[in-house]
Amino acid sequence: MAALLVSGCAAIPAESQPEALPQQQRGQQTEAVPEPAPGLDPLSVVREFVEASAEPASDYAAARAYLSQRARKQWQPDQSVAVIEDEFSTVFGSEDESSGPATTRPDAEPGERREERGGDEAGEDSGGDGPDGDQGAAPRSTPRPAGPNEQAPTATTSPPDGSTASPPPDEQMVTVRGGHVGRLAADSSFIPADDAVEQNVRLRKENGEWRIIDPPQSVLITVSDFDETYFRVPVYFFAPESNVLVPDLRYVVASPQSGLPARVVDLLLAGPSDGLTGAVRNPLGDTASLKTNVTTTRDGALAVPLTGVEDKSDHDRELIVAQLVRSLQTVTTSRVRLLSNGSPLVEDHRDWRPGELPSYQAAATPSSDLPGLMTSGGKVFSLGNGAPIPGPAGSGNAQVQSAAQSLGGDQLAVVEQADRGVRLRIGPYGSRGQAVELDARSMTRPTWVPATTRSEQSREVWTVTGGDRVVQVVTDAEGRWVTQSVNSAEINPIGDIDELRLSRDGTRAAMVIGGKVVVAAVVRDADSRASVSLRSPRVLQGNELDDAVALDWTGQDALAVATQSESSPVVRVPVDGLRLDQFNSSNLIAPMRGITAAPGRPTVVADATGLWTASDLGDVWRPHDQRSASAVPFYPG
Repeated sequence: MAALLVSGCAAIPAESQPEALPQQQRGQQTEAVPEPAPGLDPLSVVREFVEASAEPASDYAAARAYLSQRARKQWQPDQSVAVIEDEFSTVFGSEDESSGPATTRPDAEPGERREERGGDEAGEDSGGDGPDGDQGAAPRSTPRPAGPNEQAPTATTSPPDGSTASPPPDEQMVTVRGGHVGRLAADSSFIPADDAVEQNVRLRKENGEWRIIDPPQSVLITVSDFDETYFRVPVYFFAPESNVLVPDLRYVVASPQSGLPARVVDLLLAGPSDGLTGAVRNPLGDTASLKTNVTTTRDGALAVPLTGVEDKSDHDRELIVAQLVRSLQTVTTSRVRLLSNGSPLVEDHRDWRPGELPSYQAAATPSSDLPGLMTSGGKVFSLGNGAPIPGPAGSGNAQVQSAAQSLGGDQLAVVEQADRGVRLRIGPYGSRGQAVELDARSMTRPTWVPATTRSEQSREVWTVTGGDRVVQVVTDAEGRWVTQSVNSAEINPIGDIDELRLSRDGTRAAMVIGGKVVVAAVVRDADSRASVSLRSPRVLQGNELDDAVALDWTGQDALAVATQSESSPVVRVPVDGLRLDQFNSSNLIAPMRGITAAPGRPTVVADATGLWTASDLGDVWRPHDQRSASAVPFYPG
């Protein structure tokens, strides 16, 4: 017996190095996938294929069941997922791609177009699919139903000689039509869209059943199925010049739940999403990786065994701890055990909970003793007691059009009337401030870039002149405020900027452009702080939100928006634009004139009658203590 045991173990090496296994990004198969019901017509096959695509287990095995045998083996969908409206239609289409208006395919990059495959269409199946969306979600547009002139399926093609020939009776072309909500990119970030989807799918009879022979390159699912299948997680990086954590919203497959922590760690190790690349820094760097898999230990801790971080400084190790623990807090309640090549990442501190971390948001949060300010009648007043602030801005010596208070509260930027337009003044709170050399007939309300630490003063203010020039105002070596242009080449094609607010961590800019809400990354050149660009602009909820007048940051990853709409005067939208939540509209009289918001503070909005305040979406708007009909409120930032 002993000889048998020795013989059986002879092939086992004396020592092997553990390594991290690839994580299952698309779920795991839990049971066999049934074949589609027999006798389905082509429209039903395509519709059920879209519905089955909501299940990513085993590389979309449920959706593959609707493909031909050859297509099942060959289909290799890319890493992006196209998200469409719940209400979509399937219609018979023509193979002629030369006619019809241009539409965007669901796997296209923003702005990329394709020609619609036109021709006679009929046999439309336009029933809704999937459950209703969340009650807080905004109503979405309904795609165009089949027109009364669309004919029964003919699916004819024209040979090169111009004669008409019928296609094989065992082939059909079906077009999926719907509103494009956006797509889940390969980096697991959501990119919004507001165009139409026209996706052509070819089917052929195989063993008497219709099966898809050319499935879409990108997986196509409805927004309700997306909400059920994917779980939103903020993955954290740092602002470029401060120790402020910045959330980067991502979406991971929710099932199995036990695999969520590993998926989050994988995202963090891969670095920031394309939309934030260059706007944040990553202390983990390019060398960090997992030595073995993320696992739950016998004593209940979540072990994250890192390698490639042994050369990091003590300070960077502390930042890495903050990144990992904060990123994991939405997917686990366990202690997080952070290891570097088997030893604690931070000496003498092996296990971590979120409550043990220092505050990494302090420098990006207005001080609680600053109640905010408001402009009214050319003056600046306290939003707390209504008293005019000290200095020319409060006395009326300066005809103030708009103003902004720094996060620390000790600086003020003011746009005032001038002989030939407007003038920008920046200086200590209560002083007249320095007149900035900046000729302009119009200027958006200033917005402050946060200081590196809470104890320092801010050195940078932004505004937009003439609607198209984004200006960065910074202090020079002598302490004077001087102007520099921000590269806004990616923004200019969208239109003139009516409002611009920097996030209080300084990494994003939110803008109102022609009534639409646009968010872009603030990218600073690594070698020159003065070289700044606005990159990767995203239009949020473009179909639903086209009458915005003002906005502000409720947090680092969400905006409160004031509009001209009577039914939705105030809304909240996340920075990726996936959903739109309406505030209660009671008591407000459209249109709105201004809005301010900040983390942990009530939202204050200005309508035709004065100021109103609400702490949450469902709250009835209450009259603010300051009731001036011309007041426009603003919190520091």
